[in-house]
Amino acid sequence: MKCSCFFIFIFLTSSVFGQIKMRKLEELIVTIDPGWPFVQQMIDSAKNKVEVLPCDTTLAKQALYNLQVTTRSPMGAIIYNTGGIMVDDGWIRILGSGSKRLNRSLPDWNKGKSFQNFGDMPAYLLIADDAVGGFFAVNGDAFGKDKGNVYYLSPDRLIWEPLGLTYTDFLYFCFNNNLNSFYENLRWQNWKKQAAKLDGNKVFNFYPFLWSKEGKDINKNSRKKIPVEEQFQFNIQTRINLGLDKNPPDQ
Repeated sequence: MKCSCFFIFIFLTSSVFGQIKMRKLEELIVTIDPGWPFVQQMIDSAKNKVEVLPCDTTLAKQALYNLQVTTRSPMGAIIYNTGGIMVDDGWIRILGSGSKRLNRSLPDWNKGKSFQNFGDMPAYLLIADDAVGGFFAVNGDAFGKDKGNVYYLSPDRLIWEPLGLTYTDFLYFCFNNNLNSFYENLRWQNWKKQAAKLDGNKVFNFYPFLWSKEGKDINKNSRKKIPVEEQFQFNIQTRINLGLDKNPPDQ
């Protein structure tokens, strides 16, 4: 990992969470020390299966402008150069500028969830999700004092859990870590074949619910495919119903 990672972390947190004045697109596209070669190197050396989705240049520019990060940061590089990234046969979906198989950009997916209008300071920023309805988010000020670190809303606990990772660390985690270990009890027999066929805009929904006492053995649960939007809203509302949140973090 190159020595500018600390700079990337500082740049990411300040540009995403502190900047509310909309900069011009030309200011966001950098040619000196761009972030994409660094991300590409991480992908090329990845231990897990990584698939880069193609992007539409027009959509990529719009997404970059809407989020207001530069292409020097790994997040900006992924938005500008990819339609998203599928990891481990599509189990984890890292958001970019949108593609046919992952038809939502990072800023569009967050609008109405972590912020209301482009240029607002988000309480958190949803950056990725997985096939079982878990969601990864960079903390703004919603979860704790570790601004810029990644949290995971797991479908079996419904708690925003700190991972102790920056966005760049999160990419390395997705590309290289033992995901079977991380997703222990959340993968069923033949999950790989089914996940590979899953549209990136859908997730598997389980019953009994994975967070319930009756739903702890995922191999015994029924499952169906539902829109990722539906699952996210269900998770947030269930947290409220269980007394874990009075309101969603951005309200």
